[in-house]
Amino acid sequence: MDQLTDLKAILHSKRANIYYLEKCRVMQKDGRVLYLTEAKDENHYWNIPIANTTIILLGTGTSITQAAMRMLASAGVLAGFCGGGGTPLFTGNEIEWLTPQSEYRPAEYVQGWLKFWFDDARRLAVAKTFQQTRINYIQQIWQKDRELKAENIFIDDNGIANALENYRNGIDSAEKPSDLLQREALMTKQLYRHAAKATQQNGFTRDHQATDLANGFLNHGNYLAYGLAATTLWVLGIPHGFAVMHGKTRRGALVFDVADLIKDAIVLPWAFISAKEKATKQEFRQQILQKFTEHKALDFSPSS
Repeated sequence: MDQLTDLKAILHSKRANIYYLEKCRVMQKDGRVLYLTEAKDENHYWNIPIANTTIILLGTGTSITQAAMRMLASAGVLAGFCGGGGTPLFTGNEIEWLTPQSEYRPAEYVQGWLKFWFDDARRLAVAKTFQQTRINYIQQIWQKDRELKAENIFIDDNGIANALENYRNGIDSAEKPSDLLQREALMTKQLYRHAAKATQQNGFTRDHQATDLANGFLNHGNYLAYGLAATTLWVLGIPHGFAVMHGKTRRGALVFDVADLIKDAIVLPWAFISAKEKATKQEFRQQILQKFTEHKALDFSPSS
């Protein structure tokens, strides 16, 4: 078995790690990818297990060598440049990933996707399936996560149950993707309101530019979800431009569509809980990554 095959032996859906690095240099040394941190009197090298890694986020003060990027690409690891703490990604309003290039990814998924994508009615049907799946995942995770229940976030709470049921009932009657987006925004606003109330975040307003902890954690957690979505699409060989909800001309729109499947279930509640606990960015990031693993977010699909 050759080296590239060895590196790809672990399926992406079974990989464990998302790395966020800052103030370091990423390099290749002795056939491994390492990152170097500089201390006062000495340098420290730390190994990155690339065969078991899905995403590397390169934050402030980082650099990476061409040799390291070549090894990351050979192992199918996606890399993204971002600001401090993991957000925003490079431009702040686009999904930009340095994806490994390979013409040997499977062709059947993109071919199957394109069979329906150019048909407006079928594309809308897929968008509706995505949204039904999104609701199912929220219900599944919030029903079984004991830590969420301990934070007074219950799936059978009247406010949550009504928000989800109203959205579910409105999905079938949507006549175009913009209808779904409007109803989705209303549902998400209701979930924000409930999570804020449960965690005593009174007066919360969603603002991507705000500096309060809850908004910052929502931004950060969403970018981690975008990384999982970008990884999934790269593995399947489906280009980011073939979205079903977020606009046919919006760059990276399918990444948003796929990330939405898991964002509300995992990122949303824990952003508010972590804000209540005044967690650090690192503590929040570890919590989200733990929940991604615990609830098998990368394994999850509309057919799950």
